[in-house]
Amino acid sequence: MADSSWTSSAESLKGVILDLCGVLYDSGEDGGTPIPGSVEAVKRLKASDLKLRFCTNETQASRDKFVAKLQKMGFDISVCEVFSPAPAAVAVLKDRGMRPHLLVYDGLLSEFESVDQTNPNCVVVGDAAGKFTYENLNDAFRVLIGLEKPVLFALGKGRYYKEADGLSLDVGPYMKALEYACDVEAEVIGKPSSAFFHSVLSDMGLQPHQVMMVGDDLVNDVGGAQLCGMKGLQVRTGKYRPGPSPVWPGSGRGAEEMGSRGRWAMC
Repeated sequence: MADSSWTSSAESLKGVILDLCGVLYDSGEDGGTPIPGSVEAVKRLKASDLKLRFCTNETQASRDKFVAKLQKMGFDISVCEVFSPAPAAVAVLKDRGMRPHLLVYDGLLSEFESVDQTNPNCVVVGDAAGKFTYENLNDAFRVLIGLEKPVLFALGKGRYYKEADGLSLDVGPYMKALEYACDVEAEVIGKPSSAFFHSVLSDMGLQPHQVMMVGDDLVNDVGGAQLCGMKGLQVRTGKYRPGPSPVWPGSGRGAEEMGSRGRWAMC
């Protein structure tokens, strides 16, 4: 992106949406560590005239516990500012009268306590980490394959994410395994779903062209936001890897048009 275009885009902004893992912190067994400059960046954004929200596909903890972890790292973040897939999934399940079989991380189970889970008529899969065993995947497969009209919900579809000790598989590969085995297409709740992004925009009270999404995932963060009409910026942290830019359906745009930038100190 040319400097003049970047300046023009920045001047028209009224809001910013930040991804969390890989943008503000790197995940890890100890809870994770802030990326250098990220705590200060959030403080600067909050001190500005911009509206700020946080949009994550994090599905290893309830939103309350997740935000508490970020606050311990030094981030000025409240629960009402964070949008994650689990609460959105609960709303969809209740609205459609769905009873889920859950293949999610134990720390996320509390988010679904208000949903009837007897005699499941759908499967919800999130980033289950160590629970992605053959037995658990096979249980989810058996529920789906036994339904006349199988319904599979995925809390995101990322391929991998960055942890302190390296890259780790995300929910996407396991979602694809269930799709293939059951000949079904998953309904994604979370990024890059347009409905998910629009729920954040609605809360901000802003139009897509007034908002920029900042993420480390070129397809799910930046691409998904751009397909909704928002601006997108990829940071060179988290899962970012140098190399040719992928092109996603319906866009034809690559990273050279997104204003890729470096670490937070450079943003």
